[in-house]
Amino acid sequence: MSMFLGTHQNRFDAKGRVSIPAPFRAALRSQAQPGDPLVILRPSHLHPCIEGWTAGAFASLATPLDEYDPFSEDHEDLAASLYADAYPLDSDKEGRIILPETLRTHAALTDEVSFMGLGRTFQIWHPAAAEERRQAARGRAKTLATSRRPVSAPAATNTAGAAE
Repeated sequence: MSMFLGTHQNRFDAKGRVSIPAPFRAALRSQAQPGDPLVILRPSHLHPCIEGWTAGAFASLATPLDEYDPFSEDHEDLAASLYADAYPLDSDKEGRIILPETLRTHAALTDEVSFMGLGRTFQIWHPAAAEERRQAARGRAKTLATSRRPVSAPAATNTAGAAE
């Protein structure tokens, strides 16, 4: 499976288009099925950025909705938060896309953007906010890594059964 790796910076052109980084385009294309959009973009619920999903990964987000009554308010709220602001997009021949204005506003994007790989998804950030986020994530990851308790090895047993 192709993954979204690294952080790549690009600029909007005069027509408001931005190029998806070549490694991200390759990952998107390798996972796209016939008839799928190249990418599905949506605002992050956690950060001032845009999330980028393959169609397959995005479809997996709907699985928890199956646990709710389709006519319930809970189902409707979850579906609205997932689908109402999602934008399926295809790029032009040069790999450029036009970000919907609502997404640009959500992420406070102006002239430049940072594409940040997160493995199975990616995010699009204002470059300064992306750097802050990476720094915060590194600090939190370090804390998480050092606070994990190592898995203890089983205590050695006397297999001979002799008393000492």
